[in-house]
Amino acid sequence: MHKIVRTTSENPDFVTLVKALDAYLAVTDGDEHAFYSQYNKIAKLRHVIVCYENGIPIGCGAMKAFGEDAMEVKRMFVAPEGRNRGIATLVLAELEKWAAELGMSRCVLETGRRQMEAVAFYQKNGYQATPNYGQYIGVANSVCFEKNLA
Repeated sequence: MHKIVRTTSENPDFVTLVKALDAYLAVTDGDEHAFYSQYNKIAKLRHVIVCYENGIPIGCGAMKAFGEDAMEVKRMFVAPEGRNRGIATLVLAELEKWAAELGMSRCVLETGRRQMEAVAFYQKNGYQATPNYGQYIGVANSVCFEKNLA
């Protein structure tokens, strides 16, 4: 049984999951990890989702304002024991629902080209590749996506 909780970045279960995410990314991003980590600080995130399975935190995601009409999806992660079971889709769907409730018309995000599972996941969930935005312009390993929520 899955339970989805809307919370903030102060949630200790979210903090624990993000530490596991950062350890994973330190390996996959290699030398570029320091560049990406500066944009992934979690202090003061007000829109965080934690997914629990039988009371255990198994997945998370967050979002923050991106311009007037969008939210940027951040810190998506599912613990290894929960992968390939639809948990990331539950988390992402809840973030999109929350963004729409806040009056946003789209979600944007960045992921690394080396995170092939993440790229495929976002494409499967209706995200379209877009030109890199903001700090990711000109970063070869970054791929940016957007999804209209209407």
